[in-house]
Amino acid sequence: MPLPTQFSAITLLVTHYNRSQSLQRLLQAFQNQNIVFGDIVVSDDGSKPEHVDKLKQLANLYNYRLVTTPQNKGLGNNINKGQDAVKTPYTFYVQEDFDPVTDYATHLNDALSIMNERADIDMIRFYAYFKYPYLTPYRNGFSEMVFKVWYPGYRKFHVYSDHPHLRRTSFFEKFGRYAEGIKGDRTEFLMNLSFIKKKGKAMFYEDYKGLFDQVNSSDEPSTMKRSDLRQSNNPAVVLGRALYRNVKHTWEVLF
Repeated sequence: MPLPTQFSAITLLVTHYNRSQSLQRLLQAFQNQNIVFGDIVVSDDGSKPEHVDKLKQLANLYNYRLVTTPQNKGLGNNINKGQDAVKTPYTFYVQEDFDPVTDYATHLNDALSIMNERADIDMIRFYAYFKYPYLTPYRNGFSEMVFKVWYPGYRKFHVYSDHPHLRRTSFFEKFGRYAEGIKGDRTEFLMNLSFIKKKGKAMFYEDYKGLFDQVNSSDEPSTMKRSDLRQSNNPAVVLGRALYRNVKHTWEVLF
């Protein structure tokens, strides 16, 4: 087995809800690669008793700090209370249904070195559903994301994401806390809006599905539900949705 790769300045923050099997798979993947973090925090969003019992067992096995709540309070609260528990300079945020690929330590080390040399970079993104359209190559497969409100296309607005990323633990000081008591998609976008308005800077790994696999098994399917209209691939719906988002998000950013 290779020597451990130590990331003492990084806390792995994992948000969890009713997917303890997926959580174990994620943590085991890091352990198999001998990746050691300064700390691990698992923030649970009021899971069922059988999952909470499993979380307590896994805490002994993987040596993480478990932050719980007696009832489900949504994505915003789950990230907020988990982030509050982080004490290291950097936070590596991953939801429980993502698995890192082999040799992940190399890429995480590259990202950490970039953040150490670039004090202006607020976060580095490791995964996305699509490639960000405006990128300036930097190094080691990472590129700087460039946002201008006049650039064409609504995808330019997706600067921030809740997908796996490395960020400074001082993130809340600059961008504020996550909105609570609303749907997860809106929570994510409001943080994205704050990130844009407050001139956040981010890096993006260009092979955007090359570092993590998102695993949604039949035993533990995704807990995020979206409307049929948002998921539709009908060309007219796709075009109308794109135009609507571009106008709506432009207004939100400017006003």
